[in-house]
Amino acid sequence: MDNDISPILEGWEYKAGQVVVRKITGADGKPKIQMRLDLGLLQMELDGRPDGERPKDKESLLEYYCAQREKHKAEFGTDAGFVLNSEDCYLLQEEGLQYYHRYLSLLALGDYKRAERDTARNLRVFDLVWKHAARESDKWALERYRPYVTMMNTRARASASLDEGNRHRAIREIEAGMKRIEQSFLDHDQEGMRATSPELAFLKAWLEEVKENAPPGEVDKLRDELQWAVDVEDYERAARIRDQIRKLETSED
Repeated sequence: MDNDISPILEGWEYKAGQVVVRKITGADGKPKIQMRLDLGLLQMELDGRPDGERPKDKESLLEYYCAQREKHKAEFGTDAGFVLNSEDCYLLQEEGLQYYHRYLSLLALGDYKRAERDTARNLRVFDLVWKHAARESDKWALERYRPYVTMMNTRARASASLDEGNRHRAIREIEAGMKRIEQSFLDHDQEGMRATSPELAFLKAWLEEVKENAPPGEVDKLRDELQWAVDVEDYERAARIRDQIRKLETSED
């Protein structure tokens, strides 16, 4: 049997510094994601755990440890005393790397909903480990990535809103993401990090870009819709449109 993957890679160039990905249909008939690497490729499932495995008959190790915590809580009435050892934390970190590769790929493909799902999932890992890891070093091994993953989650959420033509919701998502990152610094007595955070710098610049790129005539269009809603006595819709106009005019000040 010929296991050489050269024919698969032929004509698909690796580009340093770029996320080079594509969707394919697997031999099982299901969609897959392939990410081009310098020495080959990664192939991932679109849903479930990226490698398609079901550790301990769960969708992921995260779900397994969450189930174990619930069993502990059911027995003792509290999750206090539920502990993750260093091996548990290492396995969760390794699993999180799979989801990292997938959400990078999903963002590149414009599949923002799934990218939001995977980034939110990794943030849940951080929460679990921070609360239950026995060793401080295991907590910080993951917690240091929270600002980055929060930024990526924000990118996914706001990009989905922009994709749907909802610029105002995208602005709110970016602002909320910045607040979450700032709060994480405050929670860990790292307020000084706010000034040097590349994640905050990126989101701030993106926020300004989104605000400046308002489609021409957007307020006029909304005012026409408002007049129509008033004419047909749809006052609930009229109130929503008034709110949209106020938010748009505020963002342009």
